Amino acid sequence: MKPADRNSTSRESTLSSALSGERFFLLLAIIIGAFSGLAVVLFRLFIDWVGNVLLGAAPAKHDIRLVLVPALVSLVIGALVIHVFPRTRGSGVNQTKAALYIYDGYISLRTAVGKFLTAGLAIGAGHSLGPEDPSLQIGAALASFIGRKLRLRRDRLRLIAPIGAAAGLAAAFNAPISAVLFVIEEIVGRWSTGVFGAVVLAAVSSVVVARSFLGSEALFHIPDVQPARLGELAAYAVLGIIGGIVSVLFARGIGTLRAYLKALPRWTQYFQPAIAGALIGTVGYFGLPQVMGSGYATIGAILGDHFTWKLLVLLTVAKLIATTISFTSGTPGGMFAPTLFIGAALGAAVGAIERVYFPHLTGPIAVYALVGMGVLFAGFLRAPMTSVFMVLEVSGDYGIIVPVMVANTLAYMISRKLQPVPIFDLLSRQDGVELPSMEEEREQSVLRIEDAMQPAPAIILSGMQSVDSAMAQVKDSGDKVFLVSRAPFGWNYIERQQLDKVLLSGKGSVALSSLLAEGTMPRLYPDQAIESALRYAHEWKLLAIVHRADAEQLVGVIALEDILAHY
Repeated sequence: MKPADRNSTSRESTLSSALSGERFFLLLAIIIGAFSGLAVVLFRLFIDWVGNVLLGAAPAKHDIRLVLVPALVSLVIGALVIHVFPRTRGSGVNQTKAALYIYDGYISLRTAVGKFLTAGLAIGAGHSLGPEDPSLQIGAALASFIGRKLRLRRDRLRLIAPIGAAAGLAAAFNAPISAVLFVIEEIVGRWSTGVFGAVVLAAVSSVVVARSFLGSEALFHIPDVQPARLGELAAYAVLGIIGGIVSVLFARGIGTLRAYLKALPRWTQYFQPAIAGALIGTVGYFGLPQVMGSGYATIGAILGDHFTWKLLVLLTVAKLIATTISFTSGTPGGMFAPTLFIGAALGAAVGAIERVYFPHLTGPIAVYALVGMGVLFAGFLRAPMTSVFMVLEVSGDYGIIVPVMVANTLAYMISRKLQPVPIFDLLSRQDGVELPSMEEEREQSVLRIEDAMQPAPAIILSGMQSVDSAMAQVKDSGDKVFLVSRAPFGWNYIERQQLDKVLLSGKGSVALSSLLAEGTMPRLYPDQAIESALRYAHEWKLLAIVHRADAEQLVGVIALEDILAHY
């Protein structure tokens, strides 16, 4: 190798090492957040511009554009998705997750451009989809592009996509806490200081940029919320039960119709988005234009108690059907906004009905709508932690936390019971991709050391005694390995063959401490995960399990054979 080549290689190695440092990675997260926030601002403005140009500022029923525009624009979208941007189909959550677990963090910049264009056209033209999931994927794609240009290490590059995803979702929701929780809960699936810090910084940075352009107001205007009285919790529990059932119907509807449409000949994919757009436009034409688009304005009206319970029920059913048709047709767009719409309408409907028949139990309709939003988020998207903090962040009032927790928990439990496979896992498996299920990992029972360890042995040797004394103590034992107490230094072990070898050499008077394995045996406790013992079992043939309050108190022992047998 020439000296110039060696110098160049050395410089690249030094640069790569510098760019992989923890501080730089956190700084990079801030930069990614800023770019993602700016991209989401442009995305939101593009959606509004498309809607104003194609449908007008305030679409009204019996306007033929409500039918023609979604159908015609969707023909263009179908062609773009098939021929130009094939990776833009769907919401973007699973694609980002696949980038982390399959493609080493790779999402092409072309995907970001395609998602921006196709999802913006679809939502602006009236498809019942939302901008949050596409914003998540756009942020992830931008982060992946920046990471590749900086030649980050593979482990860093894998994590860069979720960081961008959090930034994109935070800017779209104007809710950094919810974005961080969702990315950790649904995409990354594990907590670590480095990942959490980078995700938080990216989310905060993106929200700061988005608010500087779009204003600092919350996504929805929430009326004053009064804390729920104890007797009202039964009413919110009813909402949680109903919401859980609706969530299951929603998920099954999407899973069934999507599987059917995917099985149709490929040429039908050109027309599936157009047919879906025409059907949704027809619903709007005959009296429910509120179901078209993301529905943010309608959610605000629901929170303001502007609808009767009959219209709220109708909006719930119509939005659920419209979203199912839009999403399963392969039209790019997200499910977050429609889920919030359905939840708000359902919650307000339940509250309005209970207000008629049980006026002494019900709180303000806005509270029911907010709780309903969390209920659908927990039951349909299966992100229980995010669902609670999302409502708190949107409302800005912690007085609502008890109704939210009660209703969300019921909805989540019912959804898990009736729909075992979460919606994102169902979608990925329909696409033939087996991504890790975060819910399944959360629900797995933890294997603990106490489940596999053996009782404390009857024979425990002391490091102070001689080999002769030890052999006299173990001569009738069939064990091959013996635990040795090394007070006050802890525990160790010795093998019978070592003792035999020392005796044959005529050195039976030496102390056991001089024969023990080097190093200090790690302290292990019964409640620790069994993996804690597994990482040391190849080095230590016998491990002591001690009491947490007293390291000299032996609780049991464990060996590699015990661990493998338990597995």
